[in-house]
Amino acid sequence: MYRVTCYCLLLLANMLCSPLGIFAAENEVTPFQSANQSPLVHIYGLPRDTGADIISSRTFRLALNQDLSSNYTTNENALEQVILDGETYRLGFSARYGVAPGWEAGIEIPYLIQGGGFLDGFIINWHNMFGLPQGGRDIVPRNRVNYSYRNHGIQKLRMEESASGLGDISLTGGFTLYDIIDADRHDRLTVKSAIKLPTGDSGNLFGSGSTDLMLQLCGSVNRESDIGTLGAFGSLGGLLMSRSDVLSNQHNPVVGIGSLGFGWGPASWISFKVQFTGNTSLYRGSTLDEISGGSLLLLIGGTLRLSGENLIDIGVAEDLKVGSAPDVSFHLGMSTQF
Repeated sequence: MYRVTCYCLLLLANMLCSPLGIFAAENEVTPFQSANQSPLVHIYGLPRDTGADIISSRTFRLALNQDLSSNYTTNENALEQVILDGETYRLGFSARYGVAPGWEAGIEIPYLIQGGGFLDGFIINWHNMFGLPQGGRDIVPRNRVNYSYRNHGIQKLRMEESASGLGDISLTGGFTLYDIIDADRHDRLTVKSAIKLPTGDSGNLFGSGSTDLMLQLCGSVNRESDIGTLGAFGSLGGLLMSRSDVLSNQHNPVVGIGSLGFGWGPASWISFKVQFTGNTSLYRGSTLDEISGGSLLLLIGGTLRLSGENLIDIGVAEDLKVGSAPDVSFHLGMSTQF
């Protein structure tokens, strides 16, 4: 972690020391590199990079993406009970390289912490301030980790101890289908793919134990207008998975994935954006939405362009479909290109 922290500081220093001054037309709206952090969802190869960009030939792009999520949901019926109470911290380092014009290859290496965290008090006070329902969070012990699922009297999942370690590593790639740019617009369509390898410990929910193949079609449009840059982006694809170690007899091997977002860049150094991401159900054999329901996530925030291709993403995520994603997630991403 010390080396990772040092890298973060060096990357930020490089961004701050680089010269400013670019045209507003270069301020394209791009997606957040984030995904659902639910303990039973993030372990699979859901795409975090849904952008339509392909790295220029002989060019590197490095990124650090941090996501801190607070999970709290409980549900039960006569046959099942699920409790997801804890915090997930994910630090993902990714490197992409332009291997040829219109083609790229890359890797993403995540480090994860599953634990009780520290956000419970803040969220409880926030809900009290605005009269929001607590959903039971305020009557259970704070800052604990308790991931549990019982089905027909069988304990299928239990995790009550904090842990940290390497997650599932992904090998990524992509190629351009369509890329048109002129004075006031930039339209792109690309195919991106990834293979997620079972390198993380599934017992601590650092990974799924499965090998996942992801394929998606990504598109974006950006227009320069009198009020700045207006952009839209989206993706559609699927995830094919081998047998999972987590709820293995309930795991769906094929899942649909998608995203849609919009943004506005009023100046060359800043843009604001909203992004929706979702997927079909990863599990079956349950009547609880937390297990067999699909997910829908909303991310709101923006991008700071410190210079050129040095970017900082800041966002907050909320579960639009209650119980399908964490109550709240905080995203911070830094990237640079050379």
